[in-house]
Amino acid sequence: MIKHFINFEWKQFFRSSYWQKSIALNILMAFLALYFILTFLALGVSLFLILEKKFPESDPLIILNGFLFYWFLADLLMRFFLQKLPVMNIKPFLVLPLKRGNILHYVLGKSAISFFNFLPLFAVIPFGIMLILEEYGTTTAMVWMVSMVIFTLIINFLNIIIESRSAETELSFLPVIALASGLFALNYFEIVSFSTLLANGINSIDENPVLILIPLVILGVVYYINYTFLMKKLYVDGSLKAKTKTASTTDLTWTRRFGRIAPFLQLDLKLLWRNKRPRSSIFILIIGLMYGLFFYPNPMYNDVEWLYVFVGVFVTGIFIINFGQFIPAWDSGYYKLLMSQNIKYKEYLNSKYSLMVMSSIIMFVLSIPYVYFGWKILLVHFAAMVYNVGVNTYIILLAGSFNRKKIDLTQRAAFNYQGTGAVQWLVGFPLLFVPVAIFYAPYKLIGFEAGVATLIILGATGIVFHQKLMNFIVKKYLNSKYIMINAFDQDS
Repeated sequence: MIKHFINFEWKQFFRSSYWQKSIALNILMAFLALYFILTFLALGVSLFLILEKKFPESDPLIILNGFLFYWFLADLLMRFFLQKLPVMNIKPFLVLPLKRGNILHYVLGKSAISFFNFLPLFAVIPFGIMLILEEYGTTTAMVWMVSMVIFTLIINFLNIIIESRSAETELSFLPVIALASGLFALNYFEIVSFSTLLANGINSIDENPVLILIPLVILGVVYYINYTFLMKKLYVDGSLKAKTKTASTTDLTWTRRFGRIAPFLQLDLKLLWRNKRPRSSIFILIIGLMYGLFFYPNPMYNDVEWLYVFVGVFVTGIFIINFGQFIPAWDSGYYKLLMSQNIKYKEYLNSKYSLMVMSSIIMFVLSIPYVYFGWKILLVHFAAMVYNVGVNTYIILLAGSFNRKKIDLTQRAAFNYQGTGAVQWLVGFPLLFVPVAIFYAPYKLIGFEAGVATLIILGATGIVFHQKLMNFIVKKYLNSKYIMINAFDQDS
């Protein structure tokens, strides 16, 4: 039976239109895989010598075991975002006299031979050979290598559990990031030293190989959890049953105070709340707000005041960058209908502008506590907010007139590059790095206050000439209106 499954998978892969259309991409992925294999191989060969040189008075194996917590945590995050669930077209098999258990065992076994499980071996095996050469003993080296394989498989099946459960929610990646960040913080601040606990456990296994039964039991448990969870969903009716949702309404009457742009503003707010990918723009505000904590508490950045501008623009403009770069692609699903209505393009774009302005102001207000690290940071954040409102919003709207990529709002938010083109990559430079350059010139020639004043003046100038700038941008959109309608009408 397994032989037939493998034969089916092989034919399905090479006969698929994806393979025929993406040969160049597959070649690129092969080169990337070869690069990572060589990198891990070099790491495995040299790691023992590096640890021995760096920590001459300590046992390299014990030192390495102390870092395995970070390795496993990073491995889990990487798998969550990059590793696909073991997918097989099982619907045709569900109507055949086949045992569902055989199908599930094959699917789960297929995940065990994933590239993500083989990649660590290129570092683990050379390091294990170095242990043997350094007279640690064959038994110790083999037990350690087998332990690493078992832990890798545990992470593999744990990721499937997380992916399967989170697939049922509309925003799956934020709880995972929050959990990983929490574990990292608990370990980093030594509230709960997970790295020490894990290291002690692996060291005990190296000393007493019988204890390897414990991770084997854990592996069996996570495999069984996967098996039982997928078994409950392995029914024809489960595949055919339509999903139902309870309709909900939201009171947005407060938007009427914005006049003619109110209907478009309501449309954008509903878009942000009701769809997976746009909704991530709201939650990413939290990540953007915390961005300064990577730099401001670190004493090495105390005298690097030009970096404050980059952080300030990013913190107060995270929504402008994340949401604005896909204007008007967010509306691509109904763009043809929208453009057939008797609406003014300027009002449509002004609603986007107002939404980005409000986000920048709110983010500045929320970032005021950063004044704890110095009044200069607060001043730079204010200047960055004004610059975002008066300059970056117009840059992002102008770049939107060149958008030609359709976006499916129902797709997942994490690592979804749908709608991303050359425009999105190029627009990042003027948004983030140009204000730093603008600040740096007067900052070096005159002083800190001159750099801040330059950003504020440029932002204020953009606000004063709002109408003229918007008229220019509207003309760009009108010139490419039918080109965008045709582009958004394409499925690929």
